[in-house]
Amino acid sequence: MLDLIRTELEGRNVLLLGFGREGQSSYRLIRRVLPELQLTIADVDESVRENELLKRDHFVDFHLGKDYLEGLNNFGRILKSPGITLKDISYDFDPSSITSQTDLFLRRFSRQVIGVTGTKGKSTTVTLIHHILKLAEKESLLIGNIGRPAFDVVDEIGPVANVVFELSSHQLEYISRSPHIAVMLNLFEEHLDAYRSFYDYQVAKMNIAKYQVPGDYFLFNNDDERVRRLISTMDLPGHFLTFSFHTVSSEGCYVQNGRIVYSYGGQTEDILDLNRKIKLKGDHNLMNIMAAAGVCKQLGIDREIIAEGIASFRGLEHRIEYVGEYNGIHFYNDSIATVPEACMEAVKALDNVDTLILGGFDRGIDYSELAKFLSISGVRNLIFTGEAGRRILHEIRDIKNPGQTLFLLSRFDEFPEVVQNVTRKGSICLLSPAAASYDEFQNFEMRGKRFKELVLKMKNEK
Repeated sequence: MLDLIRTELEGRNVLLLGFGREGQSSYRLIRRVLPELQLTIADVDESVRENELLKRDHFVDFHLGKDYLEGLNNFGRILKSPGITLKDISYDFDPSSITSQTDLFLRRFSRQVIGVTGTKGKSTTVTLIHHILKLAEKESLLIGNIGRPAFDVVDEIGPVANVVFELSSHQLEYISRSPHIAVMLNLFEEHLDAYRSFYDYQVAKMNIAKYQVPGDYFLFNNDDERVRRLISTMDLPGHFLTFSFHTVSSEGCYVQNGRIVYSYGGQTEDILDLNRKIKLKGDHNLMNIMAAAGVCKQLGIDREIIAEGIASFRGLEHRIEYVGEYNGIHFYNDSIATVPEACMEAVKALDNVDTLILGGFDRGIDYSELAKFLSISGVRNLIFTGEAGRRILHEIRDIKNPGQTLFLLSRFDEFPEVVQNVTRKGSICLLSPAAASYDEFQNFEMRGKRFKELVLKMKNEK
């Protein structure tokens, strides 16, 4: 990895575009290799100049503030951070000058990487794969969008290590090599604020398989029409494996007679009896389970270990997370549900949702199908927050069933009083927003933590 950094950057005019968590990770590794390379750091945040990492570095220039994206053509190599969108740049620039931490990492370690993308389910799937690998006593590192930058683990990667990499569309946008094992979970409308079109978002996602080579494997959701359609337009070199509820596959995972079955090379094997008690709820999680099982079978892990790993996996914070029972009401935190499809799956996964809290930052997502679903869902109380909530309320107002009551709040923190007054004892109050969080919160984690804080406060005040 260090040799690749030297080859790519030495003697070039280099720009670090973005100086958040990943940008700082890139800076640290570059300075290990090229301590006197002249770097420019561009970021909208003008306080970057005061970062402790940079105070003694005499080979750094800055381009900060609202015009930080001006002048990209002045640089021979640009390392772009995932949080930076280039869709609104008004001048022509050479995209071949752009690379990223993900691109460089994959160019060096792709043969050891299991990469997972999709609009929803990425974090659950990579964590489940990592969990099963550890149970099988396989060397495994969990990195990427789930929290740990790729460059931070380069010293930990032994020759037989498996690197489980959660990949967002932003990380995949500028890559030239795909993971050895690539997984596409699904494609829903999201991040429309960061792309010129939904199609551009989908194409960025599909880079996870576009740059594979013969001998690589591509596992994809055969039940997702958008995924199938996009694959049909591309000449992808990897070996295809599928996972599906509805289609029996000669190669991949599917559900048959209440069991997950894996088929490969003319052989079939039962992986999991679905009557066995597992902690991941909902059909969407069954798809994540099949994706993880397919990966682990491809890595040679025994069926018994895979089944044990699935049964013992507890799931993630903020994804249909049980918070507790207070005053006879069961509270679930699903703050990670930032698209309509995730919200609908959460309602379906839980048997008795009486009150649903949804809404937040409006990114222009189509909520018409969510409104239709909620109108026949059996959820009696719908609590809306933010501009997205206002728009969902507008969509459902004329089609709601007579037994439903709609509430529009001015602030997220107002929900406890409404919930306590209207929710039936013994039923569920679910936070599953179907919208981004950054109208009132920095991210979905902060929104979920605030939900749990307010629920705990309700308990203490009871």
